[in-house]
Amino acid sequence: MPEGQDVQATGERVEALLAELRSQAGPQVAATAEELVSCLVELYGAGLAQVVKLLGEDEAGPALMDKLVADPLVESLLLVHDLHPLDTSARVRRAVEEILPQLGSHAGDVEYLGLDAHGVLQLRLVQGGCSAATARDLISKAVAAAAPEAAGVGIEMVQPPAELPLLQIGRHPMGLQGTR
Repeated sequence: MPEGQDVQATGERVEALLAELRSQAGPQVAATAEELVSCLVELYGAGLAQVVKLLGEDEAGPALMDKLVADPLVESLLLVHDLHPLDTSARVRRAVEEILPQLGSHAGDVEYLGLDAHGVLQLRLVQGGCSAATARDLISKAVAAAAPEAAGVGIEMVQPPAELPLLQIGRHPMGLQGTR
């Protein structure tokens, strides 16, 4: 795959080609093509698993794995083959930490609540000064990309607690002191 090519676009192209085969060549040809794609993915996954195993056995492995995970294409392949060194929780937290600066200083706080029984990642967003819709959209996209194995992303929006008014105690202005 040429450098810079969009992995998602390539996946969508594979799906489109398989759909075209289904419609034009019939179900048997489409089934054979799908089996071929599956075999190739399995073969490349096994090769990638071996690379990860060899890295784990080498003292330079952790540093090299960090470099591999930093590459979006390699990271996506590690995710597809369930070989990513970080668990879902760590990837979600990393994605949130990376997206918050884009939302500005008033983005609010995001808490990762875990994966629910339906496989949906649950987060709580204490709204800050930015648009709730913007924050929800950016966070949702970042988290979904970091954990594609999840069935979805649920974000509970919470209003921050109301601030108590500031009580100010001071002296009377000079001109009002003796006028009772």
